Amino acid sequence: MKAIRFYAIIAALALITTSCVENSAKYKAAIAQRDSIAQVKQALDSNYNQTLVVLNDIETGFSDINQNEKDMKVNLKGVEGNGANKRAVIAAQMSAIKEGIEKNKAKIAELRHLASKRGKANSMLTETIKRLQAEMDEKDLQIKSLQTELDQKNIKITELNTTVDTQSKNIAEQQNVLEQQKSTLKAQDANINAVWYCVATSKKLKDEKIISGGGLFQAKKLMDTDFDNSAFTQVDLRSLSSIPTNSKSIKIISSHPKSSYNLVTGTDKKITIEIINPQKFWSVSRYLVVQI
Repeated sequence: MKAIRFYAIIAALALITTSCVENSAKYKAAIAQRDSIAQVKQALDSNYNQTLVVLNDIETGFSDINQNEKDMKVNLKGVEGNGANKRAVIAAQMSAIKEGIEKNKAKIAELRHLASKRGKANSMLTETIKRLQAEMDEKDLQIKSLQTELDQKNIKITELNTTVDTQSKNIAEQQNVLEQQKSTLKAQDANINAVWYCVATSKKLKDEKIISGGGLFQAKKLMDTDFDNSAFTQVDLRSLSSIPTNSKSIKIISSHPKSSYNLVTGTDKKITIEIINPQKFWSVSRYLVVQI
C-alpha cells in the first residue's frame, strides 16, 4: 500500500513539471499574433486582383481618351464661325481628355508599385507597363498638338487640377497603406516564428527565476511567470536545426515531443540537441530550457 502511494506522488510530481512557459503572457501574445497574421496576409494576397482592376481601369481610360479625342477633332473642323456653345463643347472635351490622361498616369504609377510586390512573377507585367507608358507618352504628344490647335482658335481650357491632385493623393495613401501592411506582415512573421532557448546550470536557472524546486521530494519545474527573456537566446525556428550544449550531461526541463529531436554525442562526449521536426518540437512550448 505504501508503494502505491509513493508511485502516485511521483506521478503527480511528473505532471506538474510540464506546466510552464507556454502559459506566459509572451507566449499567449505570440499565439494572438498568429491569428491576426492571416488577415494581413489576405490583404497582401489581393495584390493580384488589384493588378487586374488597375489594368482594366487603364485600358478603359485610354478608350475614353481616344473617343473624346475623336469627337473633339470632328468638332474642331467646323468651329470657325460657330457660336460659343460649340467652343464650350470642345473645351469640355479637351478637359475630359486631360483629366483622363492624368488619371491614367496615376493608375500606371499605381500599377508600377503593385508590380514591385509580385516578385519573380512580374516580368510579363513589367512589359505591359512599358507598353502602357509608351502609349501614354505618345498620347501626351498628340494632346500637346491638339492644345496648340485650340490655342490658335482661342479656345480656353479650364484645368481640373483639384480632381487630379485628389486622385494623386489617394494613390499615395493607398501605396502607404500597402507599405505599412508589408512591414506589419514582416514583423508578425518574425514574431510568430520566434522561439527561445536557454542552456544553463541549475543554479543559474533558479537565479533567473526560470525554474523552481529541486529537493528530494520536490521536482524541478518551470516557473509559471512572465520571466525576463534576457536569459534566453531568441532565434527563428525555421533556421534552427541544432543546439550545442557544451556539456556531457543535460536535462531538458521544458516540454518537447521526444520524436521531434535527437541527442547527439560528439567525439568530445558533449551533447548537441538535433531538431529533426521544428514545427513539432516547438508545438508544445516556444521556450526550450536545458539544465547542464
